[in-house]
Amino acid sequence: MINLDMAFVFQLVNFLVLVLLLNVFLFKPIRKQIADRAAQINGAKLKSAAVDQEVQEKLASYEARMREIRAGAADERGVLKKEAQLQEAAILEKARVESTQALAAIKTKVAQEAQEARLLLKQSAESLSADIFEKVLGRSL
Repeated sequence: MINLDMAFVFQLVNFLVLVLLLNVFLFKPIRKQIADRAAQINGAKLKSAAVDQEVQEKLASYEARMREIRAGAADERGVLKKEAQLQEAAILEKARVESTQALAAIKTKVAQEAQEARLLLKQSAESLSADIFEKVLGRSL
């Protein structure tokens, strides 16, 4: 059987005082530090989640803006392409008209030169035939 004498009471009181002192000076500060650290970690997690949410919103806004800009650029590119096609058609039409006019002027000039050449050849042929006739017949006309 266990003897409960004074040494046991002294050890029990000593143990309770030690537990009380350790609780006041060691366990409470450690638990307070752990609780503070947990609060900091939770705060950092919440802040991280808020920043992540903000980044996601900004990224979505950026992507939406980029889609709008790309769509606007595509529309503007289409308008510029149509304008370029109209300008090309106008330039080609102007060149066609100018070439048609130049061709007509050349044809007129060639026809006029051909007519002049015919007249000159006719006159030369008449004078040449008269000369040949005079030499063949031996007399003048």
